Amino acid sequence: MPLAATHSLLLAALGMALEVLFTALADLGQAGNWRLRGYTYAWMLPIYLLVYPLLSLLYPRISGWPALARGLLYTGLIYAVEYTSGWLLRIAVGEAPWEKEYSKAPWAFQGLIRLDFAPLWLGVSLLFERVFRVLRG
Repeated sequence: MPLAATHSLLLAALGMALEVLFTALADLGQAGNWRLRGYTYAWMLPIYLLVYPLLSLLYPRISGWPALARGLLYTGLIYAVEYTSGWLLRIAVGEAPWEKEYSKAPWAFQGLIRLDFAPLWLGVSLLFERVFRVLRG
């Protein structure tokens, strides 16, 4: 397997694992739920597989920017990819897998993105960048 494909799979696995951890921790808020059962969606694999190629294109151009500026740009891109992929899934299969949960949130936009997750996405994007830099040597 080519190295770039391996790196893409590693970052996709990281993204999906973080989603499982996040959803497990989010359920702790429900009374009496200590099972820590998290989940993600199979649809997320092709979406997270975009992380490495996008960072390969973007990071060399913005590596000199301050971390906060890079994180804000990444967060905007995450929202663009999340919205677009959710919209395409809505067309293809009737709804985005996360749409029912997101639609209930006050900061949701059209059930496809949650603006209240921006600080989390900023942190995750910089984590992805750090792992990307380690993988690239």
